Amino acid sequence: MLVAKQKVKKLKLKTHRGAAKRFKITSTGKILRMHSGKRHLLGTKKANRMRRLKKLKLVTHADAKNVHMMLPYG
Repeated sequence: MLVAKQKVKKLKLKTHRGAAKRFKITSTGKILRMHSGKRHLLGTKKANRMRRLKKLKLVTHADAKNVHMMLPYG
């Protein structure tokens, strides 16, 4: 009795579109995020603080796993 081999299709994973807009993945696999607090009440914030807020920051190790699940092909 011959059993026909069936090809099993691997399901594609969906990218979380909100996470794709908020996070960037580097070539080494680290995840970058933006700082908060840059949108309003800018007159009270010092220039030095605003320059710090411009830069990207690494996502903490505890949150990185969840972000990787939302961005499977990043």
